[in-house]
Amino acid sequence: MTDLPLPPSDDLPPGLGFLAGGGAATRLILARDWRDHPLGPPDRWPGPLKTALSLLLNSPESMILCWDAGELFFFFNETYFPLLGPRLDWAMGTPMREVWADAWEQARPIVDDAFAGRSQRFVDLPWKLATDRGAAETWWSFSYSRVLDEHGGNAGLFIFTNETTQRVLADRALTESRAELVTLNADLARQVARRTAERDRMWNASPDLMVVVAPDGRYLAVNPAWTEILGYRPEELIGIEALALVHPDDLPAAVEALAAAQAGTMPTFETRFRHRDGSYRWLQWVAAPGETEVFAIGRHITDAKEAAEQLKRTSEQLSQAQKMEAIGQLTGGVAHDFNNLLTIIRGSVELLRRPDLLPEKRDRYIEAISETASRAAKLTGQLLAFARRQALTPELLDIGVAVGEIGEMVQTLIGNRVALHVEAPATPCLAEVDRSQFETALVNLAINARDAMDGQGTLRIAVALVPEIPSLRGHHGISGDFLSVSVIDDGAGIAPEALPHIFEPFFTTKEVGKGTGLGLSQVIGFAKQSGGDISVASEAGRGTTFTLYLPRVSEGRVAAEQIADDGPADGQGAYVLLIEDNEEVGRFATSALNELGYRSVLATNAQDALAMLETDAARFDIVFSDVVMPGMNGVECATRIRQNHPALPIVLTSGYAHVLAENWQHGFELLHKPYSIEQLSRVLRRAVARSARWSGTGRRD
Repeated sequence: MTDLPLPPSDDLPPGLGFLAGGGAATRLILARDWRDHPLGPPDRWPGPLKTALSLLLNSPESMILCWDAGELFFFFNETYFPLLGPRLDWAMGTPMREVWADAWEQARPIVDDAFAGRSQRFVDLPWKLATDRGAAETWWSFSYSRVLDEHGGNAGLFIFTNETTQRVLADRALTESRAELVTLNADLARQVARRTAERDRMWNASPDLMVVVAPDGRYLAVNPAWTEILGYRPEELIGIEALALVHPDDLPAAVEALAAAQAGTMPTFETRFRHRDGSYRWLQWVAAPGETEVFAIGRHITDAKEAAEQLKRTSEQLSQAQKMEAIGQLTGGVAHDFNNLLTIIRGSVELLRRPDLLPEKRDRYIEAISETASRAAKLTGQLLAFARRQALTPELLDIGVAVGEIGEMVQTLIGNRVALHVEAPATPCLAEVDRSQFETALVNLAINARDAMDGQGTLRIAVALVPEIPSLRGHHGISGDFLSVSVIDDGAGIAPEALPHIFEPFFTTKEVGKGTGLGLSQVIGFAKQSGGDISVASEAGRGTTFTLYLPRVSEGRVAAEQIADDGPADGQGAYVLLIEDNEEVGRFATSALNELGYRSVLATNAQDALAMLETDAARFDIVFSDVVMPGMNGVECATRIRQNHPALPIVLTSGYAHVLAENWQHGFELLHKPYSIEQLSRVLRRAVARSARWSGTGRRD
């Protein structure tokens, strides 16, 4: 039940906006059939209940709302899930006495006191109950407080709860450990003084390291376990600095712990000690002060550390398996959608073949085929965007103007508590990018900045002209004309260990349910496909700066583009060398070119096309080639043509979006299949306008 999809807040049914932000808890509410419930459907719940539920669902604290003083209908947020165990799937909206039947007699007096105005808080209260870990003895901290209606009557009950079992057990263990250590220290002091046989047996037989540190920080005594664990004989260690064997990275923590023990406290810490063979071993230490010395016991935990690391790797592998399962589910859904679209197309084609079909029905079926093909193209675009393989539709933009135009939308997304400042130079900042993907990247960066600032602070978006892309992620810098878009926040910053992974798909530092891990993946995918890159600079507690780099376009290029796009649709008899290995696509493209006023010659492979150009290159005004072909592919063929005939315009086309994206940086005009006649006309017209006139004998009129 908790895996049901949750629509975004603006897609919730009317009257249910108060459920926004509740994650899996909201899914439980939406999944339950409320028609026969005493509270009725959620959209007709009383206003105070909706308000209280919104507070509960959006709280990061473990929280319960029991509504109706008589029935105490049980509501809870996602943080409370682990406490419910087997009750989770049916507890939402069920009376409290049924949810916690095994603890009701213990809870009822507390509830009565709360409704009588005697709110209580219980700290480390022992409670035996069944959770998702099974029946267990647990400890909890609770606070009960009543919710009053407008007349002062009892409307419900708020319960804040936090399990303190681990702390109670840890405190208990620590108390026992300290008692044992104090006893041991007293024993050791007597043994050192009296040289008793009992002390010698314990000292010599202990599997843990034992050491006595003098006030000047040198070893006074070590037990034989040092030989077993670290390879040193006791006599080798007497008199050396206590911290001489500590790993350099762990030295600050060890210095602090020794100082704390000398000051009279009992620190516990972990550190690595150098073995006699030069390797390091992990040790867990407990230190305690004596009259003048410090006594410490170290337990060898290297194996436990390695086991924990293995467990972490196993967890990561499980996470990857879950991601693959999600991709499998996505694939199934896509197949279903495509089959629906193909059903419409196939059925319409069969109906069009009927000889007695009325003209108005024929037009209707043709329109159905056109609309369905557009929907299919849109669906593939959405899938490619998810996979960061989308074919971009670049256009010339003034990035400074574009950032200013979406500033109002960004301000709405980040909220009024974040001050937004947009900075752009007076000089045009022109780039050829996909407007939609650029805006999506900027919005993703702004939302991440808002979350890093907890919704309050200052966000700057600065556009600038730069001479190069600096060295990033181990790659050398790239010189040239570029512009940068920096998104700068004053939030919490990014932890150093997370920085190398932030652009990885599905990686996120946000809480479960608050981030997909795809936002920054989209941003770097867009930047790379656009011929640029992105950098990040962050310092914990001092904010983060993301800088997006894009290739700059000259102002003269803009004028040429405008002339090309404003030109006539008629090809005016220009000759096109069409390279297409698919017979059906070749026939369609030939017909389309004829309709647009072009004359075409078809080559079914790259070798034939190159041969035609060698014998009669001046005949052709432009080359229009598929990319994926047997033998030499379209990109390789286009590169050969450019080498031999540098002034001849070339347009590439493919249904493989990643091929287009990866080769955009080579400068060829690109057209994504499926394309419309209008798109074909515009791309051919633009390519001819961009290139110098073919230097041969010219077009044949």
